[in-house]
Amino acid sequence: MPILVQKHVRVLLTAGGTGGHIYPVLGVHDYLKRVGDGEIDISFAGQIKGFEADFEDRYIKVYPILPSKMRRYLDVGNIIDVPTFIISIFQALVWLYVAMPDVVFSKGGPGTVPVVFAAWFYRIPVLIHESDAVPGVTNVISARFARRIGVSFQSALSAFSSSKVFISGNPLRSNLMEDLVDQVSAKHYFGFRPEEPLLLILGGSQGSLRINTFILDSLGELLPRAQVLHQVGRAHVASIQEVLQITLRSLSEEVRGKYLLKDYLSSKDMKIALNAADVVIARSGAGTIFELAAFGKPAILIPLKESANDHQRANAYEYAATGAALILEEENLKVHILLSEVEKMLHKQTAISMAAVAEGFAKPKAAEIVGKEILKLVGVSV
Repeated sequence: MPILVQKHVRVLLTAGGTGGHIYPVLGVHDYLKRVGDGEIDISFAGQIKGFEADFEDRYIKVYPILPSKMRRYLDVGNIIDVPTFIISIFQALVWLYVAMPDVVFSKGGPGTVPVVFAAWFYRIPVLIHESDAVPGVTNVISARFARRIGVSFQSALSAFSSSKVFISGNPLRSNLMEDLVDQVSAKHYFGFRPEEPLLLILGGSQGSLRINTFILDSLGELLPRAQVLHQVGRAHVASIQEVLQITLRSLSEEVRGKYLLKDYLSSKDMKIALNAADVVIARSGAGTIFELAAFGKPAILIPLKESANDHQRANAYEYAATGAALILEEENLKVHILLSEVEKMLHKQTAISMAAVAEGFAKPKAAEIVGKEILKLVGVSV
């Protein structure tokens, strides 16, 4: 559907360089392009290392901004990042002068505060979005310069001005929800047997060393009961493969065939993996939770203890309170506990119930809600 007010609009996106920040920005980009009918130009300011293909496929012009992390705790990194932060402010001022967008959308994360500040300096309206149940420090700072603030979780509403904030859910990449396949076909795609249950192990876009180690140590008990698709993260794949060789040696060829390791899952492979899975074991970043909800997958969430402001634990408990997931704290990572929880979730009635509440929690129109709010800031109604 084209925009109703025929007006050329320039939108600049900014986000920290992890999947949790980048993917929602891409979801909003996809919505704006779909409704823009050629009238919306979109650029990006920030770091895209590891996501170059996603930006190239969408023909998004990128203005590089040095990332500087903001911490609420004492750390030598705070001192080291001061020169980087100062440089990034000048970068943002230059790039926004060059691009001169009509509106800026910030997802938060390292490198975004200078962009938001530059937008405020040039009197460009800003909309920010907070994915987590506990707001990150960059969005707490950016909120002072923003006209509108979107949040994913209900509990985050109280952290911001009631006159600015709205709830949207977490925007998903549009290609994640397109051309979906049935579970049988999805299992065949990865070489699994459709009649056997499949556990999907996700450690986030960067992988999780602790989850990887736990799963490898538990394969002897897991594989006789279920097939396993394990995304380990690009940074960990070499070391994991070395350990895996030793681990699988003691198992029969038939059992070894029930395990598949992946360093990274593209958008295409991720949606097929989520369709294939019977149960998902994952960290509790907001992006992961809203993807699980969108696909209606029963999940076991393992919050990252070191996550900023303990936001992963807050995310996990708010989501689990609906009945869509169970929580397994890292100190309870024991194979007998995991097997007990998985077996409960594989029970047909339990699986149906958890899937229903997961889908009820999902916000499939999150990108649309955020996109419309962005366009409202420049007087465009859709």
